[in-house]
Amino acid sequence: MCYEIPSLIVEAMSSLSPSTTTAAPGAAQQAPVPSSPRPRLDWRLRFGALSLIWGFSFLLIKVGTHGYAPFQVTLGRLAFGTAVLAVAMAVRRERLPRGLRTWGHLAVAGFFLNALPFSLFAFAELTIPSTLAGICNATSPLWGMALSLVALSEDRPTRLRVAGLGVGFLGVLTVLGAWQGFHGLDARGTAMALLASLSYPVGWIYVRRTLAGSSHSHLSLTGGQLLLATVQLAVVTPLFTSVPAEFAVVPLLAVAALGTLGTGLAVLIQYGLVAEVGPTTGQMVTYFVPVIAAAAGIVVLGETLTWSTPVGAAIVLAGAALTQVRPKRGA
Repeated sequence: MCYEIPSLIVEAMSSLSPSTTTAAPGAAQQAPVPSSPRPRLDWRLRFGALSLIWGFSFLLIKVGTHGYAPFQVTLGRLAFGTAVLAVAMAVRRERLPRGLRTWGHLAVAGFFLNALPFSLFAFAELTIPSTLAGICNATSPLWGMALSLVALSEDRPTRLRVAGLGVGFLGVLTVLGAWQGFHGLDARGTAMALLASLSYPVGWIYVRRTLAGSSHSHLSLTGGQLLLATVQLAVVTPLFTSVPAEFAVVPLLAVAALGTLGTGLAVLIQYGLVAEVGPTTGQMVTYFVPVIAAAAGIVVLGETLTWSTPVGAAIVLAGAALTQVRPKRGA
């Protein structure tokens, strides 16, 4: 996600201010988002652009790891993404949040929503195809619903949502080929990708519990969060990697694109979509990303798929969609 699929970062941060609350997987209800000046580019075009950006992010991670260590890929990604948000904040004349308590919460959020999942996906793609990583990321809404039932008392399960949870994880087993004993599957890489997708809702729930009602803007909070995640990787990376003997150009360009587009620009686009068409429509990008990720991996990288992968992915997305169904008011 990656920022990619779950949009959990954007949705969670969009729920921080009482006046601009938006829903995310597991939220009890959806509140209106305040209107903003109508952008020049139609929201459908921005929706498509966001789907493409996040869908291609898995390919860019794979290309980046061809020239650099996973931690280096993640550090570069965060640095470029933070730079984009820094420019956006400067243009809008916004400042970083203040208060040690807020920065402490943002440090935890940055770890679970950025540093940890980005690193796990980079390590995972050393041994698994980018297509599988994209599909694993599609399980984030499932993890989010399961965790919210435990951690968020206001989120009451319905039969349909519980059924969606079961359907979704049945899809995961289908993708992994459980009936074949997971034959030919790199268990370590797949586990890392699934843990990365689990990290997003963990971070989202933490944000809801600690930063809800903050007076700081969404852009300010996200900028601080990415900055702290970058600092975390800047500390960790030298401990486990060495400076590359040479700087491979294509992987470096992939990392730059991953950061500026998939981590920086994508956040800004998502904010605009949520403000204009609401969180429900904005969240629909979730269901296009794994399709684009799979197509990109096959066409550009020459990755192959067995029949169970697209079938299982479709089941995962169907289950994820069911978990987002909210009961009608008064029902």
